[in-house]
Parts: sequence; structure tokens; C-alpha cells
Amino acid sequence: MRTVLVVNSGSSSIKYQLIDPESGERLASGLIERIGHGAARSSHRQGGATADRTVEAADHTEAFREIVRSFAAAGSPLPTLGVAAVGHRVVQGGSDFVGPTLIDDAVAERILELSELAPLHNPAHAQAIAAARLLLPDVPHIAVFDTAFHQTLPAEAYTYAIDLAVADEYGVRRYGFHGTSHQVVSQRAAELLGEPVTALRQIVLHLGNGASVCAIDGGRSVDTSMGLTPLEGLVMGSRSGDIDPGAILHLLRSGMSADQVDGLLNQHSGLRGLSGSVDMRDVRKAAADGDERAALALRIYGRRIRHYLGAYLVELGGADTIVFTAGVGENDAAVRAEVCSDLDWFGIRLDEERNAAQDSGPRVISSDASRVAVLVVPTDEEAEIARQAWESVAH
Repeated sequence: MRTVLVVNSGSSSIKYQLIDPESGERLASGLIERIGHGAARSSHRQGGATADRTVEAADHTEAFREIVRSFAAAGSPLPTLGVAAVGHRVVQGGSDFVGPTLIDDAVAERILELSELAPLHNPAHAQAIAAARLLLPDVPHIAVFDTAFHQTLPAEAYTYAIDLAVADEYGVRRYGFHGTSHQVVSQRAAELLGEPVTALRQIVLHLGNGASVCAIDGGRSVDTSMGLTPLEGLVMGSRSGDIDPGAILHLLRSGMSADQVDGLLNQHSGLRGLSGSVDMRDVRKAAADGDERAALALRIYGRRIRHYLGAYLVELGGADTIVFTAGVGENDAAVRAEVCSDLDWFGIRLDEERNAAQDSGPRVISSDASRVAVLVVPTDEEAEIARQAWESVAH
């Protein structure tokens, strides 16, 4: 058996999963959180058992050392589990990386340099990569970038209309994110329909706490809603999405600092800023109970999605399929119904019973009369990272 250890690091946490890259089966998973904040918490799940404990993890190296210890404590040291590669999720690859990449010193250094474009993400990725390479030096480490799938965007889609010299000097362009999710979901949608992905025009709606839309033509990303950062585009759990840049300048000139504006737009906007909660279930319940702020939040949320859906239908010249994925997209039938309502003239018709059915698998929710297939396809970014990492080292 060959396995891939998939690592997703945050500034104070490391999530990990041990995956069979061919079947996608999870053999173990875990989380270390509160890294660098006193006593850290470790949770390791393997063989049907869960071990929770308090550990010392002042930095990512100590945290990764605890991960190695957790496998040993469960009776299966990592060297006995056939680890063929470690797959690292990296949010920002800039224009440098167009696919899964073997990490050497130069690649690791470039990932850290790209922190200026992703200050909340890449520094943590770089720390986890350094720790993992130190503690697992004999295993190839592969970076899988959120931005890589969007490197096929045409220049007219990724270029902002600012002075080109300034844009080039500071790396200001649309990079797009959630690329791993959009890629695997579009592939699985094609499989569900029994069509080659190269034959389909798809619009994938990744609706989670973070949310983005991607227009995919023949398996290639041709437009996406997130931009230089994950802040642009849809209304999200705590992010504003699209906003007039002049509003940001107004807030700065009115006395807010850059960090305060950053915190406002990334952490205290979106559903949280409009309704008080990042959880769509809470927002919907509050709206049903008569909370006008929550009801407004739902209308704004759906309107923004429909705005991008309409734009991408025009860009693609129509669509063969619309795909909902991620936490809200997979589980909230009301959101799906609202997004697809009154779109008969685009050939989009939901089947109410199919849409409302409680099902966790890939499925068609459009009616038989719909010219556009509307699907729900669960995303699995970790399994896709494992697959890409495995393919990178298996040949």
C-alpha cells in the first residue's frame, strides 16, 4: 500500500490526513491547534479510535513532531504506513507554479516570498513545509497550489485595469483560489454525466465559509470570482466580496488604519457583518423568525451568486452544467433553489424533489426538461491533493 500524508497548515494549526491516493480512503486524520499559544490541543483519529490530548507546540516544528508521535502512539509509526509523499496545500503560487511541484530549497523560498500576496496563508504553509521536510527528510514533499488551476485564465480575465507597470511591479492581477476544489468537482461532474470534461462548459459554485465561482470551458478555468486575494467576489461567511475600492479609501481617509480595514473586510463582513453569524443555518433560522437583517443578508448572498452566474453564462455562451459544492452548496437546498429560480429562459430548471432530497453523494437535481444539468457534487480537496502528489512521484 502507498499513502500520501496531506498537510493543510494555518497560522496556529495543522490539519492532516493520511490518504490512499488511488481510492481516496482516509486511513488517519488529525488536527493540532493553538500552536504558539501555550498548551496546544491535538486530536488524532486512526483505526476507529480518537486520541485527544494537550501538547507542547510552540511552533510548527514542534507541532509536526507531535503528529509523528501521534501515529506512533496509535501503533502505526509513519515509516510503516507506506508514505510515498507529503502533499502540502499552498494557497498562493503566484504566476510561478502551474501544477503540483516538488519542493526543494528554491521552491520553499519562493513560497515564502509569495507571502506578500497571501500574508495570512503562505507564511504558515512555509513553516509547516520546513517542519515536515526536517522531520520526514527521505519522503518527497509536493506543493499543490490553490492558484494553479486558474493559470489558464486569459489575460483579459486576470488583468486589472490599472497602470500595467504598477501591476507588474507589485504582482497585482487575478490569481483565483479554490482551484483544487474547482478542478476535482468539474472532473467528477463530467464523470457523473458520462461526458469527457473537455466537452463541457461548466459553472462551479464553491459555496462554503469561503466562496467562489469558476467558469470552466473544456476542463480549463477561464474566469473566476476571487482575485488578487480570496476577498474578491461572492459574499462569504466573514468576507465582504466585491466592494467599491473607493469605499476602502474612504474608510482609510476617515481614520481607520489599513489593519482595521483588513479586519473589517475579511473577518467582520459578509454574513457575519450583515446578520451577526457566519453559519448559514443560523442566518436562515433568524430570517424565518423575522430578523430583517438576516433576511437582507440572504437576499444579498443569493443576488451576488446570480450576478456571477449570469456573467459566466454569457462568457461561456451558455452552460452544459451548473455544479454546487462545499458546505452550503452541498447542504442548503434553499440556496440552490433561490440561485436557480426563474431561469427557465436559460434552460435551467430544478426538480424540487431532487433538490430537497437528503443525499450526501453526487447527484443531478435538475428536472428532465432542463437543458442545463444542475448537479450537487461533494468536493474533496484533500483526496485531490493526495492524487496529484502521488502522480507527481509515481512516474
